[in-house]
Amino acid sequence: MITNKRITSFDDHLNEQYGASGTEMREKFEEEFETFRIGVLIQEARKKQHLTQQQLADRVGTTKNYISRIENNASDIRLSTLMRIIREGLGGSLKLSLDI
Repeated sequence: MITNKRITSFDDHLNEQYGASGTEMREKFEEEFETFRIGVLIQEARKKQHLTQQQLADRVGTTKNYISRIENNASDIRLSTLMRIIREGLGGSLKLSLDI
């Protein structure tokens, strides 16, 4: 059996790159990752419904540029706007959870 001692777990990688969970640098990374994830989820849902960014923007009452910025993690998004995109734009619902 061949073993590779350079392989590490994803948690070990995050600890090495961004610090332990709870540190300022790790918290910032995790927050940015969640923002990125939201953009990807919106983009995937939009494409699944065969909508362009312009069509989604028209449904929500915003601009194509704003939808693009959300999908590409270039813009913070207000919760009310996120809910409007999901409800009115994509016909879905938003479910939140809180981990303490």
